[in-house]
Amino acid sequence: MSLQGKKIVLAVTGSIAAYKTPHFVRLLIKAGAEVRVLITDAAAHFVSPLSLATVSKHPVLANVSDGATWNNHVELGLWADAMIVAPCSANTLAKLANGICDNLVCAVYLSARCPVFIAPAMDEDMWLHPSTRVNMNKVRDYRNQIIPVAHGELASGLVGEGRMAEPEDMLRHLSQFFSEENKPLKGKKALVTAGPTYERIDPVRFIGNFSSGKMGIAIAEALAEKGAQVTLVLGPSKEQTYHSLVNTIHVESAREMYDASMAVFPDAHISTLAAAVADYRPQEQATEKIKKKEGELSLALTKTDDILAAMGKIKQPWQTLVGFALETTNELEHATKKLNEKNADMIVLNSLRDNGAGFGHDTNKITLLSTNNPAVVLPLQTKAEAAAAIVNKILELRHAQKTV
Repeated sequence: MSLQGKKIVLAVTGSIAAYKTPHFVRLLIKAGAEVRVLITDAAAHFVSPLSLATVSKHPVLANVSDGATWNNHVELGLWADAMIVAPCSANTLAKLANGICDNLVCAVYLSARCPVFIAPAMDEDMWLHPSTRVNMNKVRDYRNQIIPVAHGELASGLVGEGRMAEPEDMLRHLSQFFSEENKPLKGKKALVTAGPTYERIDPVRFIGNFSSGKMGIAIAEALAEKGAQVTLVLGPSKEQTYHSLVNTIHVESAREMYDASMAVFPDAHISTLAAAVADYRPQEQATEKIKKKEGELSLALTKTDDILAAMGKIKQPWQTLVGFALETTNELEHATKKLNEKNADMIVLNSLRDNGAGFGHDTNKITLLSTNNPAVVLPLQTKAEAAAAIVNKILELRHAQKTV
């Protein structure tokens, strides 16, 4: 991974994850970057400015002015090819989201004309708090690049989301951003569906499934990492993405997902339908809560619209269409039938019989089926890794079709 000649401003804020930053600076320099380090007062409790100055080979800057010296925040913002706030504490995130400028980090951020990368780090409860969600949406809307948090052991002793990405992962994000060779989908449009649908029975009840949306979101982010402008049509899910190249449309029902997806599809070079869309919905939706009565209650169900089949009928030669198949019996047979009948270019097969795969897991085990190609069976891996494999296969198919 090369960052040869790139000028990087690293802003370190008050999180225990700051102890990882000297290693990160070493990685940046080894990759060929020139690094200037900014630090907040709170960060200095977790990492020594002397350590950062030693590895960066430049003084660490902490204040806009220091006696007779003025650290020109505008100059720093113009000098950098990229700024990365790592770790970005909940406090600093709130400041960046709301334009509060009470330290050098915030001043340089507000002056920066370069891409800004934000690597959040906080405990899971803080990460999941509604105010943090709002602040994340704000900084994403400002076109900042968000480096996703990791899942693992936290400073509190709990295990969950909120860990800062590892230095190697942050280096990879920067390298990929600057690597044109790694953006074969730049200028292309992609559509991804993700999550479940909820089909209302009455105002308080619905028919749904256990899909979390994690797999589809991982695919959306993997496509965006390759340079695509992605529209993510997301059913009811607590999951979300902050990638600047992903625009999320929130829907609830199969009909809403159909309408939103079909509106985007005609312009999409790549469409990946990872959502677990309901096959049936109640024929009638009660306007008031259905009261419990003696005896049985029967629901009449009617088929929902088949998004994959509808797209397959109007797909153009320059478009790539990918569907998902979640099977419990005769998996390959059913997935192959779906591939052929729906005029898809690829089917991603899941089996609920594989441990660690399917709904709700952070891992997945998939098989990739494409026309006139042998099945590709992948091992159990993280959903991010599975998404990368799916996108690489899509690129392979498009190269073969000469439609990249």
